[in-house]
Amino acid sequence: MSTVTPTKPQKQGRFSAGVLKVLEAVDRAGNKLPHPFWIFVGLAVVVALLSAVFSRIGLSSVNPTDGKTVAVKSLLSVDGVQMMLNDAIENFVNFPPLGLIVVVALGVSIADATGLLPSLMRGMLSQVNPRYVTFTIAITAMAAQVAGDAAFAVMIPLAMIAYRAVGRSPIIGAVVAYVSVGGASSIGLIPTGSDAVFAGLSTAAAHTIDPSYSVNPLSNYYFSASSSIVLALSITMVVELVVAKRVAALEAAEPSIDAEPLPDMKLQQSERRGMVGAGIATLVFFALLVLAVLPAGSPLRGENGSVLDSPLMNNIAVIMMLFFAIVGIVYGVIHGSIKKFSDIPDLMAPGVAALVPVIVLFFAASQFLAYFKWTNIGQVIAIEGAGALDRLGASPIVVFVAAVLFISCLNLVLTSGSAMYAFVAPVLVPMLMLLDIQPETTQAMFRIADAPTNSLTPMSPYFVLALGFIRQHRPNAGVGTLMSLVLPIALVNLIVWLVLFIAWYLIGLPLGPGVAAR
Repeated sequence: MSTVTPTKPQKQGRFSAGVLKVLEAVDRAGNKLPHPFWIFVGLAVVVALLSAVFSRIGLSSVNPTDGKTVAVKSLLSVDGVQMMLNDAIENFVNFPPLGLIVVVALGVSIADATGLLPSLMRGMLSQVNPRYVTFTIAITAMAAQVAGDAAFAVMIPLAMIAYRAVGRSPIIGAVVAYVSVGGASSIGLIPTGSDAVFAGLSTAAAHTIDPSYSVNPLSNYYFSASSSIVLALSITMVVELVVAKRVAALEAAEPSIDAEPLPDMKLQQSERRGMVGAGIATLVFFALLVLAVLPAGSPLRGENGSVLDSPLMNNIAVIMMLFFAIVGIVYGVIHGSIKKFSDIPDLMAPGVAALVPVIVLFFAASQFLAYFKWTNIGQVIAIEGAGALDRLGASPIVVFVAAVLFISCLNLVLTSGSAMYAFVAPVLVPMLMLLDIQPETTQAMFRIADAPTNSLTPMSPYFVLALGFIRQHRPNAGVGTLMSLVLPIALVNLIVWLVLFIAWYLIGLPLGPGVAAR
């Protein structure tokens, strides 16, 4: 094996030196954290104990919408213990992100295993100017979120290859791709399955106040698309000014290892032919989809002929699965990676198998969230929180900042955007509706609070994935190593994104089609 020639560390000013020392401290402390699975188990135990205490003292609140009393129920009661046993499987099977991630993975796995996704990303990155490699990878990784969580597995290794190809450390490439997919999650120029998930959770939470309220999956599209460009610029700035220097310092102390020779980023002739075929299949797919939606009585339309609130948009995960499967099959047949149709089910399996670590984590997370909901602790917090904010007379901007900071901190121990929103939406959405802040605005605010620190927490299964790729080049890297590299990006992104959101809200720009910010 060869080694990457370490970049000569640049002379640091006092501020830069101080920042690097803080990151080194984060490196050491973060490596002592337990596995995310056990953190969720611990949180479930805490909820059980708190529910018993709160129930014992008779903690309750009156729902201002219907005048009914909501009391905290104890998990350590007879009913609570029976619920934990009887509903364990249902809690897991009905966990919102579980079905979504598995269904999308079936299609994405075909596109990945046949070589379509790697070829697509290689084609996009092969012509990158070294000066713009960070921005290009950031914006490409955000677009890759259309592939769901598979974007992590696709973009991180490709970004590492792209950085090596321009003579820079592959570790920087891994960090850029990781934060661009995870730290800027659920935003981009292309709507993704997570938009439908968030809309569904917002709608369910809003029904606590208004049973007729509905949030459509494109309710945040304008804001999300604009945010992707702003955050790509923000990531580029922090990486070049801080992260690259931190990596240079690490490699100066101990050179990284090249685990394998640098592959050729240029597409072969068969790959090019496959890409052309996949492109034609894409045009045909969307043309047929549009034709299917056009008739007023189309089964893909919703009530009163709605397209935004319809089976099409509400089941975008299934549409995505079909799309990736079809274009992947076309590519595979032309490229030669699919010899016979019996190969197709075999190509689906690896994508689902790769989700096993995530599924294990989802089991613990689903039980914790189910316990929290059953105890009514969340609903009591929403009612009391709204009342407290109303009495304080806090402005919407103050509420936004406080909520973003709270969720950002909470996100360090509760990962997965959809799981996190499933946790906070039942509290936050109705609480802010009582303050005349609509669910779509709360949902946009949540994206800001969740995404930046989402890449910082080791509770994320993709944190472990990114760390695994980095360890191929730096075997002694630990949890703290990646945390120290992600931290400055997460903090700057959080500030920049929050400022953008506040400006958007104050100006009154629409968050999405037909959705005002205020």
